[in-house]
Amino acid sequence: MKNNNSASPRDKMSIKKKIVIVGSILLFIALVSTIYYRYYFVFGEGVKAGQLNYFVQKGYLFKTYEGRLILAGIRTQQPGSIASNEFMFSVNDSKVADTLNHHAGGFMKLHYKEYLYALPWRGISCYVVDSIYTANPAISR
Repeated sequence: MKNNNSASPRDKMSIKKKIVIVGSILLFIALVSTIYYRYYFVFGEGVKAGQLNYFVQKGYLFKTYEGRLILAGIRTQQPGSIASNEFMFSVNDSKVADTLNHHAGGFMKLHYKEYLYALPWRGISCYVVDSIYTANPAISR
């Protein structure tokens, strides 16, 4: 009389192999999802307006465009103190970068995307400017 509940060694190996394959696939999907969420998922979008303080291209391996916009108004951390309200950003698009280079010191309205973490080839900031709404030249005196 044969016992139907016991599996042959060959069937046991097949079950272990399937578990390893399914586990590997699930681990791969979890890893890809985590990387996408941390580095490519757009966490927020918006528009900042202010005066373009500086705009440079820098980096050791990846030359990225970095800039600083001085926003209108002031923000203080402690009552009675005055601090500058600055927006540090990176730029990927060379056309946007060229426009910003030609309008240094001018008033800008910039559209940006916010990521959770920065990537070396995208810039050092989590805020990446992707378009310019308005660019008024600096007033020379």
